Amino acid sequence: MQTGNVRIADMHCDTISEILKHKRLGEDCSLRSNSLHVDLERMQAGGYLIQNFALFVQTRKCEMTPWEEVCALYEVYKQELLVNEDILAPVLVYEDIERNQREGKLSALLTVEEGAVCGGETEKLHKLYDMGVRMMTLTWNFENELGWPNINLEGKVDLYRPDSTHGLTSKGKEFVEVMNELGMIVDVSHMSDAGFYDVLECSKKPFVASHSNARTICGCVRNLTDDMIRRLAEQGGCMGLNFCADFLEQMPAGVKNPGTIAAVVRHARHIVNVGGVEVLGLGSDFDGIDTHEELPGAQSMVLLWEALHKSGFTQRELEKIFAGNVLRVYREIL
Repeated sequence: MQTGNVRIADMHCDTISEILKHKRLGEDCSLRSNSLHVDLERMQAGGYLIQNFALFVQTRKCEMTPWEEVCALYEVYKQELLVNEDILAPVLVYEDIERNQREGKLSALLTVEEGAVCGGETEKLHKLYDMGVRMMTLTWNFENELGWPNINLEGKVDLYRPDSTHGLTSKGKEFVEVMNELGMIVDVSHMSDAGFYDVLECSKKPFVASHSNARTICGCVRNLTDDMIRRLAEQGGCMGLNFCADFLEQMPAGVKNPGTIAAVVRHARHIVNVGGVEVLGLGSDFDGIDTHEELPGAQSMVLLWEALHKSGFTQRELEKIFAGNVLRVYREIL
């Protein structure tokens, strides 16, 4: 087994939002080295090729407007690119990934988690694109101008009852079309079941579920059903293994869910059995989730590689899961 040459492409982390949170508290926090789940030093040591950095906006908690909040997060991202330009460079088109690799630099792909930041205005979607955003989740955990999530924090929260009725709004369908035209990847993580099928119907390009697991293994509605996995695979899309303990395994009431590598492996095996190896990638959700006891940060990816290999995945399959499948989608859309 060759883990030394592993390349890692992770479709989702919330590290930029965590850095801004620390800065607002007057605390020193940087992307190069920190006590969060992800920093550049550990990414370099761990064999990362590209990390998606999400600008996550919790619309019901931000003191500014959602648009102002996403712009504040963007300023943090821009500053981190500037001070770390010796080892980190942005990705605007697919060729940037290849150039950055040749120059020995990590690649950063900017994403937005929560389509509500646009307020339903396609002009703001174009502005996000001009800022460098190349992927966006249509919803988070609130209904917005684009559609409905499966978990709605404004209602009675039920992690196990999907919304099969409310999908994309007409504005949401328009956004999918514009994202297709721009070359911005549509992300259906957090989307309702009905919304997933609406995206499937109206997107002319592959799309992703950047940080979602298999609902057959863990019934949480943040995960995809077997039919969704198959349809996503048929569309040429990709889904990223999420390390959130509650999306990996359902525990008895009152029992703390620590998160285990074995649970991640079970999801990976099921997803590949259902949709084929080409549909599976990584979407850690680092810095957006509680610390996973066995996968505590970017430095832990080699442990996942070793566990998956021990469970029967081949070197070639692991290369697809850890980077190849995500890069295929990026090559087609960016």
